[in-house]
Amino acid sequence: MTDVKALLSKAVQEGAAPGFSAAWITSDGAANTAAAGTLAQGNSTPVGDGSLFWIASCTKAVTALAALQLVEQGVLTLDAPVAGHLPGLAAPLVLTGFDQAGNPVTRPAKTPITLRHLLCHTSGLGYDFCQPDLARNRSAPNPANGALLVFEPGEGWTYSVGLDWTGQLIEAASGQPFHQYLEDHVFAPLGMADTTFFPSGEQALRQAGMHMRLPDGGVAPIPFALPSEPSPMMGGGGLYSTAADYLRFLRAVLSGGAIGDARILSAASTQTLCHPLISGEHVGVLRTSNPMMSSDFDPFPGMSKSWSLGFVHNDAPGPAGRSRGSMAWAGLSNCYYWADPTTNTAGVLLAQVLPFGDARIMQVFADFERAVYEHT
Repeated sequence: MTDVKALLSKAVQEGAAPGFSAAWITSDGAANTAAAGTLAQGNSTPVGDGSLFWIASCTKAVTALAALQLVEQGVLTLDAPVAGHLPGLAAPLVLTGFDQAGNPVTRPAKTPITLRHLLCHTSGLGYDFCQPDLARNRSAPNPANGALLVFEPGEGWTYSVGLDWTGQLIEAASGQPFHQYLEDHVFAPLGMADTTFFPSGEQALRQAGMHMRLPDGGVAPIPFALPSEPSPMMGGGGLYSTAADYLRFLRAVLSGGAIGDARILSAASTQTLCHPLISGEHVGVLRTSNPMMSSDFDPFPGMSKSWSLGFVHNDAPGPAGRSRGSMAWAGLSNCYYWADPTTNTAGVLLAQVLPFGDARIMQVFADFERAVYEHT
């Protein structure tokens, strides 16, 4: 098997990122970790298994699983309108265009937004950085306020802030602060002691710094920090974690909702979380409207992909080893993962570099994946 640590060290030496942390399981069930480089450019502290990274949208699958817990308990349902818990989604507007003055033209949405819409990215909500019309609305002379949709709920797919709303929904329905709900019902049971919205002082000493890719191909450190007490906490992208912690989450998903005696979701509900629901070449694809944050991103160019309640799925075998129907997604700071239920294989690669979809880091991720499958 290719030495993953050597692979990561080579990538650091070649300037792909100042540091990487990786964790993976092979088909024999063995869990492994490797790290290389330093926490930041100009920082001599080496990246290790305990190094903390902002995992950004890797948060989404955790939030989706937490929502399925409440569905399993009968507290929430997938197809009921969420407006009863989330007044901010009670009267969404569909953006239909812009007038001659550059102001948005809207109409009321006809279909109520449901939890299924939020989890599948079919609500019509979006992100400014990959939805140019939403970015244009923000800079319009008279922007539309409130929940603005780019299509009628259920009538399309676009990457969205739906999981941020889902975090608020979990808080409202459970009666617990969102971070406390996740701690009690996901992180503590799975032993994910370093996954949090609020790194402690000790954890901050282990935290990797953020960087920007420069035009010459190098990287430079940049200031970056989420609010110390974000309100609302971002169910779509607010968590910090380690590669080893996030691998424990993926192991639980692959094992039908449990690790050993620690069950966080029933096998049936885990299957619901992972069952593909919407398919097409456009699924999982981001077209950037903010190149400083993200490049264009397509996890499998030219291939049909599917989205379940929690993950993107490749509808054909992947070029780096993963089986058809594997689950995956990523985080804005160039964090990537996959989980392959056919081979019981999973991998997590964490970096802290913007913009997202960095070609050099994605190549490291592909090489890492190939190395894991050499042993599978």
